[in-house]
Amino acid sequence: MKRCSRLYRRRFLLFTLLLTLGIFYQNSQAYAAEWSFRVTFDKSVHDRPFSGRVYVFFSRMHEEPRQGPDWFEPEYFIGVDVNDWKPGMPLTLSAKDPGEMLAYPEPLAKMPLAGYRAQAVVRFNPWEREIGTGAGNGFSQVIKLPENAPAQPIEFDVSQLVPEQIFRESKWCKLLAVKSQRLSEFYDRDVTVNASVLLPQSYYDEPNRRYPVIYTIPGFGGTHFHGQSNQPIAEKNKNGVEFIRLMLDPSCPLGHHVFADSENNGPWGTALVEDFIPALDEKYRTIARPTARFLTGHSSGGWSSLWVQVTHPDVFGGVWSTAPDPVDFRDFQRIDLYQPGENMYVDDKGERRPLARLNGEVALWYRGFAEMEWVLGPGGQLHSFEAVFSHRGDDGKPKLLWDRDSGNIDTDVAKSWERYDIRLILERNGETLGPKLKGKLHIIMGEEDTFYLEGATRLLKDSLEQSGIDAVVKIIPQATHFNLLTPAVKGKIRAEMVDAFLKAQ
Repeated sequence: MKRCSRLYRRRFLLFTLLLTLGIFYQNSQAYAAEWSFRVTFDKSVHDRPFSGRVYVFFSRMHEEPRQGPDWFEPEYFIGVDVNDWKPGMPLTLSAKDPGEMLAYPEPLAKMPLAGYRAQAVVRFNPWEREIGTGAGNGFSQVIKLPENAPAQPIEFDVSQLVPEQIFRESKWCKLLAVKSQRLSEFYDRDVTVNASVLLPQSYYDEPNRRYPVIYTIPGFGGTHFHGQSNQPIAEKNKNGVEFIRLMLDPSCPLGHHVFADSENNGPWGTALVEDFIPALDEKYRTIARPTARFLTGHSSGGWSSLWVQVTHPDVFGGVWSTAPDPVDFRDFQRIDLYQPGENMYVDDKGERRPLARLNGEVALWYRGFAEMEWVLGPGGQLHSFEAVFSHRGDDGKPKLLWDRDSGNIDTDVAKSWERYDIRLILERNGETLGPKLKGKLHIIMGEEDTFYLEGATRLLKDSLEQSGIDAVVKIIPQATHFNLLTPAVKGKIRAEMVDAFLKAQ
């Protein structure tokens, strides 16, 4: 009897424990589902109704969540599109009634947000690619979320604006902003082509001397602000050659315009050549001829610089493109865009497609990255490709290459991308372009590129060799996207530019 009684009590205690845990789990799920936020914006930061996207960012990494998300360590955030949202009018984003709310990486009701910092952002400035740190966009105070969702919505007051970034000129570094009439007409507002101009060490001591120019195009997220400097570069080149160095701004509302003329971003390539370069040559003591103009850039800037050289072969004297974005769309980060039935998210075996790797391990998957960008809205890396390469749709937006839910590629859109496939352009126009580009093409790629870009570069290398177009394509063993540009590689690029300049004199 005593043994049965003890057994009964143990079973009763176990049942009670399981019941308690079940109730606790249900309560925790209820709390997770009850998060709600109320956002208002002050008329002092925006004095008229707003239409666009509103966000709440959550972070443990950043003191101000608006500084995220990080590509490789993204955290939670939500967003919603509004129309004619008036100053002072409350906007509620609730897990109970999500409506048209967008969320990453999962619905708000499933986000374990206890203890996170939270901050609201309003994308007031449609010209800015950046969101939480983009000039002119609004943001709220930071709130530390409690352990449990309160009964009333957590309130954010968007009462601050991200200030305009100021270019700080020095004796040696100047801002050159050239208004482009063709771009201004495209956007129906004043648009300038911007660059930092870094003068050589002898510029003031030798007032009659003229200089060759290096045009650098930064990668995704880079701007002309990255070229700011208080000192000239102490050059020690053959025959005392010195350069005027430019850092161009490739940013636009839809991402990185890559200085290509496109239906969605406008005629940036033409503006560079026909508007900006004449203004530069007039203002500074450049050697105003093609043999004294050199291009370089990394990543998206690598693709840009190569594109500009190929499409304007008579304007520039050579390109040194490093780790360029896909230069052959048969290997678009391991995806053959021209193959019927291809999918951006999974391969033909149904395996997930990786987008990036770190230390040999997959760090990003295509689907997850695409979903993150979709919630963030225009200006992301992947949609930036569509903005450049796709036709404009009837809705005024770039046609999507792939369905964001299924990952299936639209073969008609992919076919239209051929006009920006650098390998195809060189193959189809080799007889004309070959002689003009002789000795001008230099491409450097890491064998283990972080974003799987080496495959397209290998295909281009094979194509150039088969067509007989004079080009140098180097694949650096063991190099990645981030460690390719060693001091030795940079030094070799500069030395080859010097040699090309001297040879043409």
